[in-house]
Amino acid sequence: MTVGVVLVSHSAEVAESVARMATGLSGGGARVPVAAAGGAPDGGLGTDAAKIAAAAHSVAEGDGVAVIADLGSAVLTVKTLLADEDELPPGTRLVDAPFAEGAVAAVVTASAGADLDAVAAAAQDAYTYRKT
Repeated sequence: MTVGVVLVSHSAEVAESVARMATGLSGGGARVPVAAAGGAPDGGLGTDAAKIAAAAHSVAEGDGVAVIADLGSAVLTVKTLLADEDELPPGTRLVDAPFAEGAVAAVVTASAGADLDAVAAAAQDAYTYRKT
């Protein structure tokens, strides 16, 4: 089993692109279930609790689910889902991480067989990546 990763963005295109990038950069490790949950129900910008819940259930394999969100209301939507114990799979965790860098770190770490704590720590550590 592997930790699953859900990427929640206000834009379906952004969530899907970051999911493809993170998966592509994960190398030859284990297959990591990654799901994009982006955009409002009408396809525009926004978040959709039902999409997020469905994405989390689609990647849940028993080792936990790391959820990374892009902006404020996406975070609030995930927190609301977490508050209702029946909405998301057991072991789902909102990870405070930068969206793109955190997603790559989470997927790469999960592909190495790490547990949810290590996946979350790697994603959070992405805040320290310096570009200069």
